[in-house]
Amino acid sequence: MVTITIDGHEYEVEEGQTVLQALRFLGVQLPTLCYHPALKPSGSCRLCAVEVMGKSGRPVAMLSCIMPVQEGLQIRTDSEIVQNARRKAFQRLLQMAPQSRRILDLAQQYGVDLGPPPDGCVRCRLCIRVCKEIIGVGALRMEKREGVAYVVPAEGACIGCGTCANLCPTGAIVIRDTEDTRTISIRDEIIGIHALERCEACGRQFATHKFLEFAEEHAQPHPDVKEHHRYCPTCAKLLADRVQLALRQRQR
Repeated sequence: MVTITIDGHEYEVEEGQTVLQALRFLGVQLPTLCYHPALKPSGSCRLCAVEVMGKSGRPVAMLSCIMPVQEGLQIRTDSEIVQNARRKAFQRLLQMAPQSRRILDLAQQYGVDLGPPPDGCVRCRLCIRVCKEIIGVGALRMEKREGVAYVVPAEGACIGCGTCANLCPTGAIVIRDTEDTRTISIRDEIIGIHALERCEACGRQFATHKFLEFAEEHAQPHPDVKEHHRYCPTCAKLLADRVQLALRQRQR
């Protein structure tokens, strides 16, 4: 038997055990994913870290599943060093398996704050910039929520053009067109819901009512553009081609 100290309390445990085995025998639980009692320990998941005194005399994090107990060993199971090591291990695992319910539940069980879940947005601000600088609407903005910056909609500003989604490099902004409605969203947060209008030539639904009103208003200095703005892109091109052909024939 050897005597070890766990979180300030002395215990006698069997020599030859690992620290993890001794802790479990004493009812002290640590998170693990790669440990199985029938197999040799590997330390792969790195979740079972504990704090012990290193050779330098400083406290360090060590993996309890591969560390043998020894006389006089002092162990802490929930120190700041342990929490930091545990958090890094969880973050590493979630990079490989971001949707793992078991890992997320385990992190929550041990009070590990992993920060906000990934939402696909890389905060490049392309959507915000194009909406403001090119479209001239400003339907998106940055907002801090619990210390984290998010792209969020400016209420009621979206005209449903879809430029933000088309420019988004990661697909975080999504356009969903049904038979008569267009919904644009990010993180399941609605940017805009709009009724779709039909092309005056072919009858296909192609643009939102709010976008067509915006286009008509801003096409005032360009009557040739305004004339075609209620046609879908395909029909507008066909019409433009016909106009060009007619002009060329007239010039002959």
